[in-house]
Amino acid sequence: MTSDFALSSPLVPRVSEKDAKALQYIEEITRNAATFQETVLAEILSRNANSEYLQRYKLGGATDRETFKLKLPVITYEDIKPDIQRMADGDRSAVLLASPISEFLKSSGTSSGEQKLFPSTQEELDRRHFQLSLLRPVMNRCVPDLDKGKGLYFLFVRPETRTPGGLLVRPASNSIYKSDHFKTRLHECTSPIEAILCADSFQSMYTHMLCGLLEREQVLRLGALFASGLLRAMRFLQIHWQALANDIETGTLNQKITDPSIRDCTARILKPRPELAELIRMKCSEENWEGIIARIWPNTKYLDAIVTGSMAQYIHLLDYYSGSLPIASMLYSSSECFFGLNLNPMCKTSEASYTIMPNMAYFEFLLHDPGSTASTSDFQPPKLVDLVDVEVGKEYEPIITNYTGLYRYKVGDILRVAGFHNASPHFHFVRRKDALLSIDYDKTDEADLQKAVENASRLLREFDTRILEYTSCAEKKTNPGHYVIYCEILVKDPANSPTDDVLKQCCLAMEESLDSAYREARVVDKTIGPLEIRLVKTGTFEELMDYAISTGASINQYKVARCVSSTSILKLLDSRVISKHFSPSLPHWTT
Repeated sequence: MTSDFALSSPLVPRVSEKDAKALQYIEEITRNAATFQETVLAEILSRNANSEYLQRYKLGGATDRETFKLKLPVITYEDIKPDIQRMADGDRSAVLLASPISEFLKSSGTSSGEQKLFPSTQEELDRRHFQLSLLRPVMNRCVPDLDKGKGLYFLFVRPETRTPGGLLVRPASNSIYKSDHFKTRLHECTSPIEAILCADSFQSMYTHMLCGLLEREQVLRLGALFASGLLRAMRFLQIHWQALANDIETGTLNQKITDPSIRDCTARILKPRPELAELIRMKCSEENWEGIIARIWPNTKYLDAIVTGSMAQYIHLLDYYSGSLPIASMLYSSSECFFGLNLNPMCKTSEASYTIMPNMAYFEFLLHDPGSTASTSDFQPPKLVDLVDVEVGKEYEPIITNYTGLYRYKVGDILRVAGFHNASPHFHFVRRKDALLSIDYDKTDEADLQKAVENASRLLREFDTRILEYTSCAEKKTNPGHYVIYCEILVKDPANSPTDDVLKQCCLAMEESLDSAYREARVVDKTIGPLEIRLVKTGTFEELMDYAISTGASINQYKVARCVSSTSILKLLDSRVISKHFSPSLPHWTT
């Protein structure tokens, strides 16, 4: 296994001494991945040897992999939920880990439908910050002169709560943005810290956009945590550009912005700039918004957002708004663990993969077999492979043991091994494991559903129409049950909008894209009815996000769930339906 991660080359920019040290560090840990993994596991087990959890499984102070794998089971969140609840209620004993807990990190809850709490420590926050500090040297290696401008990043916090025992509960992003580490990098961004830390999402977004417009010529990159966040920013600009231009022309801040800290910080930078206001009006009043990012922020070199997994369906819209600027999908992380970095961030979005950092946790991998019916509750534990032993081309579910009390924990993602960087593998993120539609024996996962929607989208191109957002449900009130796909579309020319017949063909195109089990149930067994598309009003998915945020989801972590079952969410969606369309015929099926 060899590395293609050149520290210097005539084909890439020269790097600073500081960046060179960071890149060399990545080389060292990936070259010695097996050694780092062994060390990490021994350190985790020795630190927490007296924890109730490890004593429960009679580990006896052992720190070797063989004993660890023999005695500790593979678990899900439900297995440790009672332990976490005890800790949340105020139990300060060493339940899962020996170190004092500083806070609980809250998962988004939008992929699996349930918000989870994960204990964290100050040391873990420092560890994550160090890994995040490696992103810039990797990017500097690929794109020159980033230090000569700024980034316009749409970053947000969510309100924080406390457990009954008094511990802070917040998304991991809050923890990052409120840290001293983060504040040292703010000079690289157009937004003041007050914009990021404002809990009101409208005021925060407005200030981000206003500051980004004021420094439009300094902006070298636009970013958000996920692709959906960047699209939300573009839609916000489409709605509010007139108010923003008025602020810039008059040098006074919109009265809807009431946060005192934001008003104070913008007062220092907001001066009358009528020429800039006129330019923004000219650009934004045009009917065609294709390439609007490059037109308003002309020096933008790339976009920075995660576009893998379910976010991949937004790539065509980001291309539309940006004029096909490169998109850097930089990292793979979660509330449970920081996994890895994309060491080739300017690659094609379809080729984005993440190299696992072997010093962050102990990683094991369960080979993913879609046909397997085995569960983690089976008496015989599943056979797992270590980080350095995965095989290229195969799909796995990561199992993590981290420094903050998770032991052999199933994350619930499906990853495909794309290759190795030195001895550490890099993975494509495929999908979440359990996002399924099912009526009978069919099982449609997130990747299959996304492919079906993409194929249907091709039929809409001649009408200059795009699918902005979608979700789905398995409608079982009908007999037989059928798939329902809720879609919000963008029609550029209402006089040329797709007809009912076209949308029916979109339904059929989706069915043709689904797997043989679905088509057999549909055609042969007739246990599934015709697929249905329900078009919803413009702005429906914005309302859906607002609803999720109002119930505790983080705006940074929010992702549209591709399959929903919540009665309240389905009620909201159905109240916004403007038309219904069914597949006109059976999909192709051969034995």
